[in-house]
Amino acid sequence: MTRYAIIIEKGERNYSAYCPDLPGVVAAGETEEETVELMKEAIEFHLEGLKEDNIPIPEPTTFARSVEISV
Repeated sequence: MTRYAIIIEKGERNYSAYCPDLPGVVAAGETEEETVELMKEAIEFHLEGLKEDNIPIPEPTTFARSVEISV
């Protein structure tokens, strides 16, 4: 099992996400949960394509952390 970091951004009417370790893999949905599920499917689809084309699967190197800031 491999974990890839995804970045989720809230828009005015939806959410969008991308995976820094897999350029071009993106998804958008009406809810955060839907967007996460669509990203999972997009990553799986992308990795299947890499395998079929005998292209090495990139190891995840990105991680995210949140920090609290007083404003």
